Amino acid sequence: MKKLLLALVYTALTAGANPALAADADIMLPLVAGDMKKLVIHDAPKSTSSAAFELADDAGRATLEDYRGKYVLVNFWATWCAPCRKEMPHLSELQEELAGKHFEVLTIATGRNSAASIAKFFKDVGISNLPHHMDPNQALASQMGIFGLPITVLLDPEGREIARLRGDADWASDSAKSIIKALIEKHTAS
Repeated sequence: MKKLLLALVYTALTAGANPALAADADIMLPLVAGDMKKLVIHDAPKSTSSAAFELADDAGRATLEDYRGKYVLVNFWATWCAPCRKEMPHLSELQEELAGKHFEVLTIATGRNSAASIAKFFKDVGISNLPHHMDPNQALASQMGIFGLPITVLLDPEGREIARLRGDADWASDSAKSIIKALIEKHTAS
C-alpha cells in the first residue's frame, strides 16, 4: 500500500511540474547581474491577487488578470518614495524599449497618492510612457505582500508571480533587458 501511495504522489508531482516555469528560471538565472542580483526568482509560480486597482484618469478599475497573455513587470511605488524617484526613469526606459504584445511595465502607486501628486511626480522625473494607476486603499498591495516600497514583481503570461525584487533597481541595465528579452523570446517561440 505504501508503494502505491508513493507512486501516486510521485506521479501527481511529476504531472504537476511546470516545465514552463523551470524554463523561465533557467532563462533568467544566467542573465542576473548588477542590481538584478536582488531579483528573487521563485521555485514555483505564485498566485496573485484579484483585488482591483484604479486606472489612470478615472478610466475605471482593473485587476492583474486583465494583463494576462504577456509578461508584466508590476512596480508598486509612492510619490513620497525617494528610491522610487530614482528607479522610475529606468522603468520608463524598459517600457520604451521592450513594451508591446508580449511585455508591459505596469506602475501602481499604492497608498495615499493623489492623482495630482502622481502627475507632478511623473512630470518632475520626465516620465510620459508609464501609467498613473493607483491602489489607494492598498488592497492589491496588501494581498500581494507589498511591505515597503518600491517592490517590483514579474508576472508570467498566466498572471502568476515568477520573481520579485525589493528596493530600487536599474531596470534599464543590460541584465534587466536581457532577462525580459529572453522571456519574450521564449513566449513568442511557444
